[in-house]
Amino acid sequence: MTRYLLERPHTLVPLTFFADRYDSAKSSISEDLTILKRTFQARGTGLLETIPGAAGGTRFLPYILKEEAQQVVGKLIDEMSSDKRYLPGGYVYMSDLLGSPATLRQIGRIFATQYLNQDVDAVMTIATKGVPIAQSVANFLNVPFVIVRHDTEITEGSTVNVNYVSGSSTRIEKMSLSKRSLKPDSNVLIVDDYMRGGGTIGGMISMVEEFDANLIGVGVVAESTVQSGRVVEDYTSLMRVDAENNTVVSQAGNYLEKIFN
Repeated sequence: MTRYLLERPHTLVPLTFFADRYDSAKSSISEDLTILKRTFQARGTGLLETIPGAAGGTRFLPYILKEEAQQVVGKLIDEMSSDKRYLPGGYVYMSDLLGSPATLRQIGRIFATQYLNQDVDAVMTIATKGVPIAQSVANFLNVPFVIVRHDTEITEGSTVNVNYVSGSSTRIEKMSLSKRSLKPDSNVLIVDDYMRGGGTIGGMISMVEEFDANLIGVGVVAESTVQSGRVVEDYTSLMRVDAENNTVVSQAGNYLEKIFN
């Protein structure tokens, strides 16, 4: 039962399913679920919610505790604060962190915790570095993730296109998303790896509006401390990262006040 629930977060499972699967009485299943609930909470794994009634059951809601989240972000900050991560033009190298399954899993847990009790229908990001982040968050929320692209792919079919001003180059650019990706009135969470001026995030917000969907929130792994002219105001960031004087300076973002307050 533990493995089944962990692999299907936010999914309501009837007690009769477990009773039939393990050839056990419902009373025995309920006792086992009580033990799992205490264990999950004691270890900070998540919440095991029980819904009474004929249409009820149990579902696992993963989360991360504040102390563990601080440790995760603290480790990210330590790894980011290095002159080896400085790239010409004031850019920052993060690809190795965003390619680590363990790191992505923890990032996904942190963002999923913020939306633990909200209805999220899809996680949106833009190709390419945001893809593994969106996949991790979507996995913990157990919802699809959709990828906005800079170029139209023939395999996407008909697309919706949005023009936006790139925050890094101040040029007009285009992003596209398949018309089949989102349904009207969907609740969408946007995530990305890095935000400077917020132009790309702003473009995705416009994309959500084009689909007549609802923006639930915005989350980025890192943001620049330079906020002059930023087009996005409401967001969650794990770190504030800047490249200056041939090195990278990193500090905690606003995630504590956004997620745990």
